[in-house]
Amino acid sequence: MIIYEFKCKGKDKQYRAIDEAIRTSQFIQNKCLRYWMNNQDVTKYDLNKYCAVLAKNFSFADELNSMARQSAAERSWSFKSKQATKRVLQEVSLLRHPI
Repeated sequence: MIIYEFKCKGKDKQYRAIDEAIRTSQFIQNKCLRYWMNNQDVTKYDLNKYCAVLAKNFSFADELNSMARQSAAERSWSFKSKQATKRVLQEVSLLRHPI
């Protein structure tokens, strides 16, 4: 993961807009994870399509551009993939070294 740190000088309105965009992105990530948990055989592309549904249903999600929404969905997909990989590795290690 790459993390950029920077200092910026802005107005309160700009800071609020940034905070709102971060909250909206987190909302989309959580909704995508919940969608994946509630439905079977969900693919990465289904999550991207679900972003369009979220934008139609929630006006604040529509304010975030489509590229940012899809990026949030892809982050939730990568989290899901990492969790699945961890689970498989734990199962394999338990098979090799039973308790």
